[in-house]
Amino acid sequence: MVAKADKIPGTLGILVCSDKYMSHVVNLTRAAYARSKQVHIFFTGSAVFLTLLPEFRDLVGRAALSICDVSFRAFGLHGREDEVPGVGFKDFATQAKNAELIETMERYVVF
Repeated sequence: MVAKADKIPGTLGILVCSDKYMSHVVNLTRAAYARSKQVHIFFTGSAVFLTLLPEFRDLVGRAALSICDVSFRAFGLHGREDEVPGVGFKDFATQAKNAELIETMERYVVF
């Protein structure tokens, strides 16, 4: 386990595992970004559907975005990766990315 002193100062990790809270995620990201925080967001489970909403564009440039590749495929979205703005091939990741965020982010929020 990483000691609190080893956490990256000024960082916020956000785990999004529900498709119900897009406005909350966008508003929190905007507020953190406005305060010069580094924001990292990981979308998993049914939250992968949020990546196809127009509001998802509001996160681009304000946060590092990662998507659970297994969830994206499991929900039948394979082949639509190019429709997700601001996310490249390497941003489709495993749960190891989520674990990394838990270990390194100064603050961590779950939706």
